[in-house]
Amino acid sequence: QVPLVESGGGLVQAGGSLRLSCAGSRSIFSGYGMGWYRQAPGKQRELVAYITRLGNSNYADSVKGRFTISRDGAKNTVYLQMNSLKPEDTGIYLCAGRLTPKTYAPGEYDYWGQGTQVTVSS
Repeated sequence: QVPLVESGGGLVQAGGSLRLSCAGSRSIFSGYGMGWYRQAPGKQRELVAYITRLGNSNYADSVKGRFTISRDGAKNTVYLQMNSLKPEDTGIYLCAGRLTPKTYAPGEYDYWGQGTQVTVSS
């Protein structure tokens, strides 16, 4: 198992921006999809954004228009650009990867990173 490594979290004032990075091996990055999840205090883990190997993306309703997921093949890295951050965006953000052309259950991934903390102050 090759781990995914998240970075870019930190403390930011409401209205500010952060860019999270998820770096992995080429084999994981070149799989069928990558997702960003977050675990907020007192809430269930939720899907924030997802991107397929073809570049198609999807977002949670709560972040549409504010967050952008992208990928850089040269760096084997997936990014989550977070703008207009709100206190409710606070949580641990985790990167996850899907490797195979199968039907996955919601929340099912082959690899997970350890997460990076994002804290948005009011």
